[in-house]
Amino acid sequence: MAVDRIGRSAAFCDGGGSVSRAMTGIEWTDATWNPMTGCTQISAGCDHCYALTVAHTKTRATYLAQPPVVLTDRNREDPFAPRFWPERLDQPLRWRTPKRIFVNSMSDVFHGHFSYAQIAQVFATMVRAPQHQFQLLTKRPDRAVRYRRQLPWPPNLWLGVSVESMTVAYRVDRLLETHAAVKFISAEPLLGPLDDLPLAGIDWVIGGGESGPHARPCDLAWAQGLRDACAGAGVPFFWKQWGGRSSKSGGRLLDGVEHSVYPVALDMGAQP
Repeated sequence: MAVDRIGRSAAFCDGGGSVSRAMTGIEWTDATWNPMTGCTQISAGCDHCYALTVAHTKTRATYLAQPPVVLTDRNREDPFAPRFWPERLDQPLRWRTPKRIFVNSMSDVFHGHFSYAQIAQVFATMVRAPQHQFQLLTKRPDRAVRYRRQLPWPPNLWLGVSVESMTVAYRVDRLLETHAAVKFISAEPLLGPLDDLPLAGIDWVIGGGESGPHARPCDLAWAQGLRDACAGAGVPFFWKQWGGRSSKSGGRLLDGVEHSVYPVALDMGAQP
């Protein structure tokens, strides 16, 4: 059953700090958790990656103090080279109040530098924290499919793929091959029409325009088409932002309506 949004937290963090500092301003989640950081750009949606910018500015010193998972001179000098943070693995276990948690907002769990053992440790934490809903977003669903039988897939794990245009719509096919209880699509930044996006078997869609100093414009027709496709397929729809110079520049209203629907309610009475 689709449900309207609840509760909201604020302030940016890479998810590696204290409980209060891990709260986030991302509209569709309550907190970020980053036991992994760093990534590499693989499609047009990565061109103006906010995580890359943050790694080279706000968190540069912190990241460079942590060895990269692939030890080369180049990676040691690159704050955005993939890094694993075992000391962060138990962070969600210390959060007693149920939350929606964006997993690796500063990375991709299924990046090729991370070993199966490291990925399995992240999944093990999600199993141990059933009071939370974990929102894991990837651009590498092929690797998720490869590990679909080895990894546990608890009911509180939502797995999503980024689809900024129909060029990468094949990611949806791979997503559907996984054992995730909730499967979702993030069409952000929305860079083209997605009217023909396959939605059978999809539980949730997030859409949004790009933000930042080099933000590419989001056409109204693209947003309307995505909204209407979700309505026609009965898929809950969340319009995150129009974007612009900042994430708040264009507001969140689409044709005068705030779309903030989730696929599953967050049980505030759930126990760890």
